[in-house]
Amino acid sequence: MRITTPFTAKSTADEVSDGVDLTGRRAIVTGGASGIGVETARTLARRGAAVTLAVRDVERARAVADNIARSTGNDLIDVRPLELTDLESIAAFAEAWDGPLHLLVNNAGVMALPERTPDPRGWEFQFATNHLGHFALTLGLHRALAAARGARVVSLSSSGHLFSPVVFDDINFHFRPYDATLAYGQSKSAVNLFAVAASTRWRDDGITVNAVNPGAIATPLQRHVGGKLATPVELRKTTQQGASTTVLLATSPLLDGIGGRYFNDNQEAVPTDHRPDKVEELVASVAPYSLDPENAERLWTVSAHAIGAPA
Repeated sequence: MRITTPFTAKSTADEVSDGVDLTGRRAIVTGGASGIGVETARTLARRGAAVTLAVRDVERARAVADNIARSTGNDLIDVRPLELTDLESIAAFAEAWDGPLHLLVNNAGVMALPERTPDPRGWEFQFATNHLGHFALTLGLHRALAAARGARVVSLSSSGHLFSPVVFDDINFHFRPYDATLAYGQSKSAVNLFAVAASTRWRDDGITVNAVNPGAIATPLQRHVGGKLATPVELRKTTQQGASTTVLLATSPLLDGIGGRYFNDNQEAVPTDHRPDKVEELVASVAPYSLDPENAERLWTVSAHAIGAPA
């Protein structure tokens, strides 16, 4: 059954989490010092959670953490370094984590790199950052998530996933011409598939994993496409609105036990058999290939091999 909620595309993160008490809960937000990551972290802190900002730029994040603490009255804001294309950085972050982890928001990402750029291991950079890095991080934190007995993982996807499935035979664009949009779309399809496989594998641990499309929000993510949004003005969101679906999946009792799904505008997306031409239909749709269990298991095997983990 498709999940629906009383909230809309214009609902804010504060509205969808109204009445939620996260006191005693611990949360990590990757990329929590920029864009909707800031508002996600701020809202979780406002609800009482101890929030760790996992970031590349520690100094900048400390200023953001101070701002969040002042605006929420919650001093339990931590900053730790994390580079998602560096397995050693990811391993160090995970190994340093002590105790249970209740909420993991895989928020950081890159978009539409103009040239094919490999990460240090040779993987296409968008796939490496948006999927493989978060895959390694979530696996590294699995024990902490299981210890929470009801942990939730929320990974940021995009309607861009409708532009490409994971092309398993050429993930790194060695045989086809590099295309920034296709590479971005492939990386976000991978995000959706990870939610499917992880929710299935970790069901007995009480861990749910979902993917969300935050919508069109002007943030530094668009720096490689001129910093502009192609989405019509009426469909654009503020950062508080953009963070709402993430916060809903992370906190709302309406989503207890729900995993392996893709949401946008605070609703579960509608499957489509083609890529819609109209933007309003595009943002409300999900491609079945990005939620297919066989694709999800195949991606898990590829990803585990890529980071040197057991499949």
